[in-house]
Amino acid sequence: MLPSYIETYKSGELDKKIKVAYGLLKSCRICPWNCDVNRLEGELGICKTGNLPIIADYMPHFGEEAVLVGENGSGAIFVSYCNLKCVFCQTYEISHLGEGTPVSSEKLAEIMIFLQNQGCHNINFISPSHVVPQILAALSLAIERGLNIPLVYNTGGYDSVEILRLLEGVFDIYMPDFKYWDEKVAERFSKVRHYSKVARAAIKEMHRQVGDLILDEKGIAKRGLIVRHLILPEGLAGTRNVLRFLAREISSNTYVNIMGHYRPCGQAEKYPHLNRKIKREEYEEAIHIAKEEGINRLDQTHAHLYPMIFNQD
Repeated sequence: MLPSYIETYKSGELDKKIKVAYGLLKSCRICPWNCDVNRLEGELGICKTGNLPIIADYMPHFGEEAVLVGENGSGAIFVSYCNLKCVFCQTYEISHLGEGTPVSSEKLAEIMIFLQNQGCHNINFISPSHVVPQILAALSLAIERGLNIPLVYNTGGYDSVEILRLLEGVFDIYMPDFKYWDEKVAERFSKVRHYSKVARAAIKEMHRQVGDLILDEKGIAKRGLIVRHLILPEGLAGTRNVLRFLAREISSNTYVNIMGHYRPCGQAEKYPHLNRKIKREEYEEAIHIAKEEGINRLDQTHAHLYPMIFNQD
């Protein structure tokens, strides 16, 4: 199964998508913030990123879901800055402080080819929502150099449906977070409005494009939707509502990673409800809720590590 972007490139549609995407940078509407700054001229909005993407690191990554990692790793590209401002972010230096280096389209294409040559099973863009035009431009160059492995859109879930529609025929694997159900909780801890509404619409569009997750004969993801849900202390993530939505409005066959590795990072110590690890019973309850709501396709890649992480108090 060839990645869908190959046909999109051959048909000339990728060039059209690049032009549309860069046009949106002139008065930026690349993500739901709609900052209206001219990023082509170096003006900065919420994401603090101008015309060039900033890359913090890239590597074959073995810490992702097994369906992405396989034997040779997922080709992770860590994009600096983010359109969410999660106070507990585990990569705070990258997402908030912008640690990284601006790169050209040519360099980003070289990175993709390098990761493919390392044997990676996919190219995994981490926090790509604010640099979609730049990714598309680099992709075109990478295809010319022989790129032929799936792309993963690894996002916090705060994505514009308009931009996602532009990405149809480009990304074969969407991997959004669904962080919160309650809008007030999202606004307090990620400094963003209407998160749940935006994430629900985005996930529906992602699933419309790629459907449920499809694995090859070796268990490696080739196409489809993976949803991550990080359990937060005190039930702040709204786990039951999130999983009920996925089961009833997306698909009961949705591949879901219920993550139990939360620990206080970033500025979490300033927020009493967030200033602890989750407890074993909170994780076990989330797994029970998933089964109650009809979600049975659960990723268990790192479940064996969670007992060493849980708060034992």
